[in-house]
Amino acid sequence: MLIDSHCHLNYLSEPEACLAAARARGVTGFLCIGVDRDGIGAVLDLADGHPDVWASVGQHPDAAEQPADWIEPLLSRQRVVAVGEMGLDYFRDPDAAARQRQQAVFEQQLALAAAHRLPAVIHTRAAEADTLARLRAQPDAVGVLHCFTESWALASAALDLGYYVSISGIVTFKNGDNVRDVARRVPDDRLLVETDSPYLAPVPHRGRRNEPAYVADTAAYLAELRGQSPEALAEVTTANFYRLFSRAAVKSSS
Repeated sequence: MLIDSHCHLNYLSEPEACLAAARARGVTGFLCIGVDRDGIGAVLDLADGHPDVWASVGQHPDAAEQPADWIEPLLSRQRVVAVGEMGLDYFRDPDAAARQRQQAVFEQQLALAAAHRLPAVIHTRAAEADTLARLRAQPDAVGVLHCFTESWALASAALDLGYYVSISGIVTFKNGDNVRDVARRVPDDRLLVETDSPYLAPVPHRGRRNEPAYVADTAAYLAELRGQSPEALAEVTTANFYRLFSRAAVKSSS
C-alpha cells in the first residue's frame, strides 16, 4: 500500500485511467494539489468523485501576483485536507518586488494553515533562508516540504520544527545526489513519497509524462537506498501520510 502524497491529477489528460493504473500497482490514496484559483475547480471535482482522492487548496509562488483571498472559504470542504501548494521559488531569480509578493502570499497561507489546523504543503526552490524564516515565524503551522531538492541543513531545520519531507522521482536522477543524501537521513516517521505528476517521472520512465502509478518506482528505489524492504517503506510512508493529513484518516475510516 502506497500513497501518492502530491500529484496534479487535473493536469493529466485521462485521470481516470491513470488512477486505475496506479491502483493496480498498490497505490491506495492520492493527494491532488491545488496551485491557483483557475484550476481549483477541477482539483475539487476529482476529490469529490473518488473516495481515495483528497484535495489541497492553495496558491503556488508562480501565481503570487494574484490575490489569495479565495482560499479560506474552501478549507471547510469535506475532501480538503491541506493548504497549499505554497512557498517560495527563486530559481529564475525574480526581482525584489516579485520576491516580496511570493513572501506575502506564503505568509498568508501559512497563517491560514495554522488557524484552520491543516497541514501546509510547502514548495521551496533556491530559497532556503527565506523559506526557513517564514516557517520559524509561524510556529503553529506544520506540514510537508514537498518534492524536496534543497540541502540537508534546511531539511534538518524543518524536521526540528515538526515538518515532514517528501521525496519525488528526482531521487532517481543522475544529478540527484543532494536529494539522495537527504532521503537517506530523514527519519522513518517523517518521510513521505510522491510523484508531483505529471512532472519529474522517475527512472525508468525518465523523459515521459509522470503519473501516480510511478510512485511505486520511486518508493522501490527509495527503499533500497535506505536499506529497507519496499513493504516496510510503504507501511511507514502511508502511516505518516494519515498522521499528517489527519482529515484524510478520518474520512478513510468513516
